[in-house]
Amino acid sequence: MLRNYAPLQSFRLMPNTGFAQPTQDLPERVALDDPAVSVMTDLELTSAALIRPGDSIDEANRRMIQAGVRMLLVVDEYRKVAGLITANDVLGEKPIQVITERGARRQDIVVRDIMTPQDRFEVLRMQDVRRAHVGHIVATLKDATRQHAIVVDTDSAGQQRVRGVFSVTQIARQLGVPAPLTRPIFNAKLAPLMIRRA
Repeated sequence: MLRNYAPLQSFRLMPNTGFAQPTQDLPERVALDDPAVSVMTDLELTSAALIRPGDSIDEANRRMIQAGVRMLLVVDEYRKVAGLITANDVLGEKPIQVITERGARRQDIVVRDIMTPQDRFEVLRMQDVRRAHVGHIVATLKDATRQHAIVVDTDSAGQQRVRGVFSVTQIARQLGVPAPLTRPIFNAKLAPLMIRRA
């Protein structure tokens, strides 16, 4: 049965070998009238940056730095989304509040202590994003005063899955405007760029 198929030659793996990972090439520059998907990190094309609820907040910070992101999806043992954690959560007032309320030490604080739980964040629908422009996303983030927006798609059974992420920092970079890392992008420099809502 296999006589027409010769086995392939195998070799030893060389030291310091990396591995292939999915990457998404977003356009370097966009305008507010460009399609919204041109500024969305599509999780079908790029691996999500993940962390577990019981991991330390220092580990969360390390993973954000390593991945070059400012937000991680928090997933449970079944790899279901349990929440999200941002750089502002880790480096801002939340750890100080936990220390004050519980008498804990910083090294004892874990992701679940300061994350935004899944049932407390709102999402955008992929079907709406497909029809939207970059300006609509900017307006949405401004209206919500958020640094990130999560996009979901829904299967035929009505089950949601996280499909993408919008980041204020990424959008600002692509629009060519400065974005302070600790304050929302929506400052006086960007305000004139706002466009009408759909």
